[in-house]
Amino acid sequence: MPKTLFANWIFGTLAVPGTLALAIALACSPAHADRCDDLANQLKGQIDGLGVGRTAANVIYLSHPKAREIRLGCAGRNYANELYAKSDSRKPTPAFLDLVASAAAIIFTLPKDDMLRGASRCIKRIGILHGNDVSTRYRRLDMRCTRVKAETSIAISRGRGE
Repeated sequence: MPKTLFANWIFGTLAVPGTLALAIALACSPAHADRCDDLANQLKGQIDGLGVGRTAANVIYLSHPKAREIRLGCAGRNYANELYAKSDSRKPTPAFLDLVASAAAIIFTLPKDDMLRGASRCIKRIGILHGNDVSTRYRRLDMRCTRVKAETSIAISRGRGE
């Protein structure tokens, strides 16, 4: 067999299986949506009145009538997921705490009653004894509650290694 025919035969037989393997790999891999977007859509589907807004820098901005600001932080360097919510008043209403507990229960796959207990505990610690910036841990979650003149906020996150 001449050298050029042999080279064409070798490259032809190697190219077909390689192309076939590439085509199978592309056909078998499903198109995955971002896990954080899926989580935001799950929140929207399970919490009445929740709207999903824009996404910027691994943060999905959400909206709800009971909260001034609510957002979902996706996986970052230090945490797996984070929920941040800001109330309209200095003393959050039970409806606001219920919203936070519902969203946190879905995000961190914990019972809603436990999340309500943890968020209420964090909010109640704000005051004269502990100050206006309180950090606690509850159910392997980091909770940080802060209060300024006209609003109170809570941030719930799970560390990367937990």
